Amino acid sequence: MRSRIEADVTDVIGPVPRRLFGSFVEHMGRSVHTGLHEPGHSTADARGFRGDVLDLVRELGPTVIRYPGGNFVSAYRWEDGIGPVERRPVRLDPAWHSLESNRFGLHEFAEWATEAGAEIMYAVNLGTRGIQEAADVLEYCNHPGGTELSERRRANGADRPFDIRLWCLGNEMDGPWQVGHKTADEYGRLAAETARLMRMIDPGVELVVAGSSGPEMPTFGSWERTVLRHTAALVDHISVHAYYQEHDGDVDSYLASATALDAYLGTAAGLIDEVLAKLGLDKKIGISVDEWNVWDLRKWNDSDGPRLTAGPWRHHPRIIEDTYTITDAVVVGSLLGSLIRNVDRVSMANLAQLVNVIAPIRTEPGGPAWRQTTFHPFRLAAALGRGTSLRPVVTGDARHTTRHGRVEVVDAAVTVSETGRCAVFLTNRATTAATDVSVRIRGARLDLDRTWAIAPRDGQSRHTANSARTQPVHPVPLDHATAARSPEGTVITATLPPLSWTALDLGPAVGDA
Repeated sequence: MRSRIEADVTDVIGPVPRRLFGSFVEHMGRSVHTGLHEPGHSTADARGFRGDVLDLVRELGPTVIRYPGGNFVSAYRWEDGIGPVERRPVRLDPAWHSLESNRFGLHEFAEWATEAGAEIMYAVNLGTRGIQEAADVLEYCNHPGGTELSERRRANGADRPFDIRLWCLGNEMDGPWQVGHKTADEYGRLAAETARLMRMIDPGVELVVAGSSGPEMPTFGSWERTVLRHTAALVDHISVHAYYQEHDGDVDSYLASATALDAYLGTAAGLIDEVLAKLGLDKKIGISVDEWNVWDLRKWNDSDGPRLTAGPWRHHPRIIEDTYTITDAVVVGSLLGSLIRNVDRVSMANLAQLVNVIAPIRTEPGGPAWRQTTFHPFRLAAALGRGTSLRPVVTGDARHTTRHGRVEVVDAAVTVSETGRCAVFLTNRATTAATDVSVRIRGARLDLDRTWAIAPRDGQSRHTANSARTQPVHPVPLDHATAARSPEGTVITATLPPLSWTALDLGPAVGDA
């Protein structure tokens, strides 16, 4: 197999937003309780924050974290999670058929996010609640003092405002599974009036209106047109959610999931442009991919059957704690490449979720925390993918897939930073053959400093996964990779292992002016 990638430092797609490498924490399963927060754990601090988890989160590098949901938020009373912990009520969580203790709430998350070095993206309840409650939580969080709500925050221990800039107007309101599900007109009107009041209270907030829960939704397209007709003048971003899985052993189509994400984002961008033109608005609305991941929907809940809608109500049951394989890691890496290639339209993205629930980090109560296979491509992309995204042109061998038609064997994304460092991310979709690649970067003379590859090795299969006891899947250097410079730029030649995701880190050539 052979592939050729061309990129030019003058052919720029756009700047890579740091918010592209976000994540998501929902009160769902063990994401929070025994995930982030476990008082009494051997690594926990006085606040109950697991130190082993915080260390892994810092290593992973998410820049912005969406909270507290997700489906959970559509029946959530934010006031339940503030004030003295011993006085907080236990509530039924209808979204996940669970009991919510509320021992971890707004203040705890704000402190935890500060420890993790991440910005907060806060979602308001537009399912069972509405305009006033959204205004109240905004005032509580962001107003300095002198009002009942801001003084309540101060009395609860936060003298300074949380100063949350990024707010989601509900979650997946197009979905019939959502508590308080609405038609596009109903939601559009509610979101618009909520946005107006929130901007009166804090004109500097950024608002994300809820778009479609996925491209397969029957209302995709009509939902965006209607919701944006009501809200386009008032919001900064519109969300899309995207999950991918392997169907019936069709690994070739699964490995081409980034092709589907590219198409989804292109369609969403066209819908935004259509509505803005029709309304005569001269502004930009970004796409917030604030839930994305690989997720085997057949494994809804490992211990409680296909759907968690009956049986006893329990505190933090195990829900969709997927164990990820090398194949999953390769697909996650390719989806990150799609996001990087679409930065002219994608303003932020959140890997869903962060801990335990379809997450790159797993824990056991009272036990260890560990990196899943999908941890590694996210960590490397977040660390290396800086500056601007260059437009890659890929030619060479291709494959036919059942779901996506013809796709290139190699998928590529390229970034270059303000300091002249270049990162190249490559996915080899060939499952049994290595692929020889040539990557030409015009306009930059570079040295190849480091390489990382995730692929089956030493008898591993595409199904190999990490566990609490063993973590056999981790990035290793490529066996064959070199860089040659010319007056026109740099050519990198490498051999990509079968079924692999690779990151190349290049710096300005030593000795060049």
